[in-house]
Amino acid sequence: MKMKSLFVVIPTFLVLSCSVATAQDWPQFLGPDRDSKSPQKGLLRSWPESGPEVLWSVPVGIGYGGPVVKDGKVYLLDRDDETGDIMRSFDLNTGQELWRFAYESPGTYPFPGSRSVPIVDDRYVYSCGPNGELYCVDIQTHQPVWTKNVWKDFGGGDYPTWGIAQSPIIYGDLLVIASQTPDAGVVAYNKLTGDVVWKTPSLGLTGYSNPKVVKISGEDQIVYITSSRPGRGNNSTTIMGNIIGMDPRSGKILWQYSNWDCSGQVSCAVDAGDNRLLVAGELRAVMIKVTQKGDGTFEASEVFTTEDFADETKTPLLHDGYFYGMYRTATKREGLVCMNMDGEIMWKTRRNPNFDFGSMILADGLLLATDGYKTLYLIEPDPAGFKAISKAELLGEGGASTEGLARMIGSSTQNYAPIALADGKLLIRDQYKMMCVKVAQ
Repeated sequence: MKMKSLFVVIPTFLVLSCSVATAQDWPQFLGPDRDSKSPQKGLLRSWPESGPEVLWSVPVGIGYGGPVVKDGKVYLLDRDDETGDIMRSFDLNTGQELWRFAYESPGTYPFPGSRSVPIVDDRYVYSCGPNGELYCVDIQTHQPVWTKNVWKDFGGGDYPTWGIAQSPIIYGDLLVIASQTPDAGVVAYNKLTGDVVWKTPSLGLTGYSNPKVVKISGEDQIVYITSSRPGRGNNSTTIMGNIIGMDPRSGKILWQYSNWDCSGQVSCAVDAGDNRLLVAGELRAVMIKVTQKGDGTFEASEVFTTEDFADETKTPLLHDGYFYGMYRTATKREGLVCMNMDGEIMWKTRRNPNFDFGSMILADGLLLATDGYKTLYLIEPDPAGFKAISKAELLGEGGASTEGLARMIGSSTQNYAPIALADGKLLIRDQYKMMCVKVAQ
């Protein structure tokens, strides 16, 4: 059933013009190339004891959804679990809210609130809420152009434990997103009309990962990862997860690796070059290599697997031949971990300092990283050891639920949202507010 709009506010008389259109946008989940890297230069090489300057702050609802930035405008899918999702737009320079569009979609999940990142192009912003509503909203009129439901439209039954956590991608004229339902694994819509262009069959068990475009033998492929299920009790059959490569133009399945063990997959595949992909889960990581055979078909083989490197909620970052990930589970506190291309662990911070489901961006040769609690770090990535240059406690505590599963698994802060970097400004949020922090000259 199509959800009706609650309100559309179009305060055109309040819209402020930006001084310049930035060349360093952050238009989608994990940045311009979906790899947590920014072209930003001139990063401040140290911060005062009080921390980097906070340029502005705005209140937001509880949740884990992060912002995107394009042409001096910030877009965030905010949420009120009692009523629905709220697409909000702000001026990057001032924090002034420019407009919002909301729709009814009540409901709550463990770790309530928002849990996805929009994507914005020259005319439209696209987002998917935790109940599966996929919206295309015109950034000029602030009106919805089309809407679908990636879960209900394809035979989805009970929602996944943590809800739908999909951040769509744009490939040419296609908007690609994982449905993970009995009737569709990954779906490509015409981004202008919402018509289904292609869909795959069901690819495996439901998870929380997002499709990722990688290069295999010099050509684009979309890679998607499904979750596994350990056999327990009456359901003693173990079902392994799949790592699948597909043609982005047609959805044709090109290859599949079917021995992935992660019961709640969140992170995307990392393109490691030379047809290699690193996939991390909550307890382990695997490197696979995709080979194109003489007849043009592909096959995937395992290079190595390790339980010394993992990243449960974010995609690891690759820099100069080394992977950086935050390894934290209900029972492990391995902290920030550095691993080489052969699976050798270079170092772990463990609890000194601890990193708990935080977020990282590489820019100008440095890492900007949140620890999942209150602190933002400026780090020099170095395989020889952990090198923190500066740190600042910027985020607040509280606001999120700490009962039930959230109490067992999460912390008292739960400041896990992805961060974004554009025009020298870092966007970072906790469970009460989103801040804009000056991190470059």
